[in-house]
Amino acid sequence: MKKINKQYIMFDLDGTLTDPKEGITKSVQYSLKHFGITVENLDDLVNFIGPPLWDSYKKYYNFSESDANTAVQKYREYFSERGIFENVIYEGIDSLLANLKANGKIIILATSKPAVFAEKILRHFDIYKYFEFISGAELDGRRSEKQESINYAIDNCKINSLDTVVMIGDRGLDIIGAKKTGIASIGVLYGYGSYEELNNAGADFIVSSVSDLNNILIDFLHDCEK
Repeated sequence: MKKINKQYIMFDLDGTLTDPKEGITKSVQYSLKHFGITVENLDDLVNFIGPPLWDSYKKYYNFSESDANTAVQKYREYFSERGIFENVIYEGIDSLLANLKANGKIIILATSKPAVFAEKILRHFDIYKYFEFISGAELDGRRSEKQESINYAIDNCKINSLDTVVMIGDRGLDIIGAKKTGIASIGVLYGYGSYEELNNAGADFIVSSVSDLNNILIDFLHDCEK
């Protein structure tokens, strides 16, 4: 598999580092009950994984701005206490991050999730130690667009050359955010986006597994010795 040489490796969180399906969908389910909306099948709510919550409530349930704000508040009632930990790290992610760190890569998180929750999740899975910087949204919704999160990380990490950066994510919005910012992107298929979604968004590379992602990112020492 072709390898790419980037110094700054940006990761999305949900669907890329961890599988948050249970926690996010149960939080959405809880919030919708406030409005008298019952959703029994959690699979019907997986579209909420990835995009900013406000956008999803408006898109899928035609909520007004006011109702979307209330829905996010109700979502967080459940998520902050239970949903945040109803989450599973993808197999191989810890080793991938350790390999990147050992090879001198600078690892950054760029997520639409509030930074305060993202940091708790990284610490819960003991992978916070690999990250140089956490870029996430504010609780009031500021910086919830992926392009904003990426740009915030670039500014704070004082990255001078965009050619040294790659963004990794599982949804089209991750790829679109990267393209708008002017950096390379890798789409992963083990999360919640399809090949068509990632390809149509313009991903530079698309990989199927954490193992393939590791192979495309790491220039192994034995390759250099050949």
